[in-house]
Amino acid sequence: MQNLAKFLATAFICLILVNFSRAQENIVTLQPAKAKTVINKNIYGHFAEHLGHCIYEGIWVGENSAIPNVRGIRTDVVTALREMAIPNLRWPGGCFADEYHWKNGIGPSEKRPTMINTNWGGVTEDNSFGTNEFLDLCEQLGCEPVITGNVGSGTVEEMSQWVEYVNSDNISPMTDLRKANGRQTAWKVKFWGLGNESWGCGGSMSPEFYFDQLMRYSNFARDYGDNRLYRVAVGPNVDDYNWTETMMRLWSKKSPWDQRLMNGLSLHYYTLCNGWGDKGSATAFNEKDWFSTLRATGRMDELINKHLAIMDKYDPEHKVGLVVDEWGNWFDVEPGTNPGFLFQQNTLRDALVAGINLNIFNNHADRIVMANIAQMVNVLQSMILTRKEQMVLTPTYHVFKMYKVHQGGTLIPITLSCRDYTVDGESLPSISVSASKDTSGKMHVTLVNLDPNSENSVTVNMGINQNVAVSGEVITSKNMNDYNDFGQVPKVVAAKFDKFKVSNGQLVVALPSKSVVCLEIAAK
Repeated sequence: MQNLAKFLATAFICLILVNFSRAQENIVTLQPAKAKTVINKNIYGHFAEHLGHCIYEGIWVGENSAIPNVRGIRTDVVTALREMAIPNLRWPGGCFADEYHWKNGIGPSEKRPTMINTNWGGVTEDNSFGTNEFLDLCEQLGCEPVITGNVGSGTVEEMSQWVEYVNSDNISPMTDLRKANGRQTAWKVKFWGLGNESWGCGGSMSPEFYFDQLMRYSNFARDYGDNRLYRVAVGPNVDDYNWTETMMRLWSKKSPWDQRLMNGLSLHYYTLCNGWGDKGSATAFNEKDWFSTLRATGRMDELINKHLAIMDKYDPEHKVGLVVDEWGNWFDVEPGTNPGFLFQQNTLRDALVAGINLNIFNNHADRIVMANIAQMVNVLQSMILTRKEQMVLTPTYHVFKMYKVHQGGTLIPITLSCRDYTVDGESLPSISVSASKDTSGKMHVTLVNLDPNSENSVTVNMGINQNVAVSGEVITSKNMNDYNDFGQVPKVVAAKFDKFKVSNGQLVVALPSKSVVCLEIAAK
């Protein structure tokens, strides 16, 4: 009996060790045969608010500027964003949207009235960048405009006339006004936000009160010609599940006609290192801050799952899409800058946050129709920083440029098992991943290694029985807080990646520490 007991104990220990060993393996299994959901390109959208130097100096310099421009819009910024394949741009806010009156931003610039930007720094807004300039910018970028209307301090008539000015080719006062301002044909803008953060800076409304406003504003935001509006209603802040519950419950009780007046529901969630009180430095941080930030950004998946569960309860046919139209890192402003301008640097940590979130959005492509990182230039987790004639492409820019291969691709279902990344007894999965297949049949796999200290060996089961050619790119750097700065050689950029081996339908990847990697797998 003693020998039997010893044998069983030894076998049990061996079993534990085997299972432990397996738990430490990093295995990604692709299922390309099950790929059917198209990743909406608009998941890769952006956001430009009248905030700090996002619009003025970042995008708009005026036609008389020595900085190269086309009709006042910076050429270098447009060129960089086109290379990144920007699909859509949300404007004019943000909190600014609900104090913005669009008629003040049209006509001869010298005749446009000024206003005080009470939300962001209390500076004077001269309205030199308005509707016509924004839509010119979108045409230069080749992207879809997303206009957020003023529900907080505006009127139904004001919103209705804005849609008419932009979209109508009928004979009407607003059409005549647009033509008088130099634009003969309608822009046919599809995406319209009906308010912004109505639970906060957009009016401090209850969900019931906002829903009543939504129905009024939606009703008078008309379709013109063959253009059908996609109306985005204000959704929850972070984990306000009651807001989602109330909006969807009230929506579900409406007639089929009324239901069409809300096509999308927004979600806002910012990644905070230490919470709203002490957001932490964008550049001076340690591994504990690194871990806290990545843990916080990973919560996006939980929020999406829980809000979608509520939406699906009232909308099993998925008529209403989820629109994550504000997301990204929010740190303390750079020392010496205006606190109201939200200018922060952008490090390798931001690159990983971008990669993680884009993987999350890809993997929810069946329900997420759009997302907009905050913000495009010079504000929060931006793509681009400008200083007079100089321009810097941030680590986040390079991630978006790398991930553009997913736009319009078909999502490949995956399974992932991976080891944990642990700091001070707390753990996170060390790897984030998503995959897609483009129209030519090439597969793209994007991987993020959250561990700043250790390389991760990842086995990718490709799910195909044929010879393949594999190529790759990587974004990483020597230090976790490296960033790209004016007048300096960029430290965080995309580079060629070839640390992988292909054998018997498997791809074994040596994923560098603190990195974002994109692999392309093509049949020979």
